[in-house]
Amino acid sequence: MQLNGFRLIKMRLAQLGALLLMCLLALPVYAERVIELASFAGVRDNQLVGYGLVVGLDNTGDQTTQAPFTSQSLSNMLSQLGVTIPPGTNMQLRNVAAVMVTADLPPFARPGQRVDIVVSSIANARSLRGGTLLMTPLKGADGDIYAIAQGNMLVGGAGAQAGGSSVQINQQAAGRIPGGALVEREVALNLGGNGGMLELQLNEVDFGTVQRMVTAINNEFGQSVAYARNGRVIALDGPVDANARVNFMARVENVQVTPTEAPARVVLNSRTGSVVMNSAVTLRQAAVAHGSLSITIDRNLGVSQPGPFSQGQTVVVPDTDIDIEQQEAYLQIVEGAQLTDVVNALNALGATPQDLMTILEALKASGSLRAELEVI
Repeated sequence: MQLNGFRLIKMRLAQLGALLLMCLLALPVYAERVIELASFAGVRDNQLVGYGLVVGLDNTGDQTTQAPFTSQSLSNMLSQLGVTIPPGTNMQLRNVAAVMVTADLPPFARPGQRVDIVVSSIANARSLRGGTLLMTPLKGADGDIYAIAQGNMLVGGAGAQAGGSSVQINQQAAGRIPGGALVEREVALNLGGNGGMLELQLNEVDFGTVQRMVTAINNEFGQSVAYARNGRVIALDGPVDANARVNFMARVENVQVTPTEAPARVVLNSRTGSVVMNSAVTLRQAAVAHGSLSITIDRNLGVSQPGPFSQGQTVVVPDTDIDIEQQEAYLQIVEGAQLTDVVNALNALGATPQDLMTILEALKASGSLRAELEVI
């Protein structure tokens, strides 16, 4: 009886383990909200740019002889304020700098709201620290003015120089003004004007993710409100009423979707030597031999001294040593069906990141590396 009881308990545990395994396999690998994968068409930032002057610098502004447009801009500004500069006046001002002002106008921004701006020098000013940006109109791509910028700058860098020596920490030719621009005009956005129809645009083209997103949205609302147009755009049949539309869009943004696995890709940064690969990368069996040839040329200068009373001349004689060293290389089998296997197989070659780029290109050419190579 006791033995049968142990067998029954063991059977129950096995069934429970199988059930847990099935549950784990049924669970999605990960899920993300729609707002992290896509955005509504038209709901975006707009870039603004303007040209202005920064004043109040401590003798670190533009050298007007090398940047004449700074003096011209200052003269135009003073003339608008009723100050006339005599013609031919050479203004040697070192506390003024010509700058470009950039900002991002967020969606639905209304007149009277403030946005952050970035101020960058365009001439030879050494530092903008302690400067004040004068009133600068910020224009959009259509040439209209959407904001006015002005305020005291915040520069993160610092520097000092004396006696021919100088020290500098971080960049001093650019700074920020939090809330430094006042919105004067809003960007017209007729959201849902076509009978409440909305468009959801994925961040990346993926037909599988589009299909899953359409299914998840329709399941959330219990009816067909989402329709796939292509591998990136989803049409949504939203409400006509503005308040109901906002609630509709909020529900859509919070729908949980499990995106399809990204295609196998290896990214190579030729400037830094970085190699990054995602989890979908696999490596079919291949034989790789890795070795490098090192050539060292050492040149030393010696002096040839003639013997006494030989009437010879002292000459400099170069002595050159050339050393060629080649590391041993053996064919090694590399293979991996998972990312950890691929990394271990490549690490076994003992290659540097630069050499690893060449090896990965050769593996791709041979058909062993099952991934897309992207060089940035």
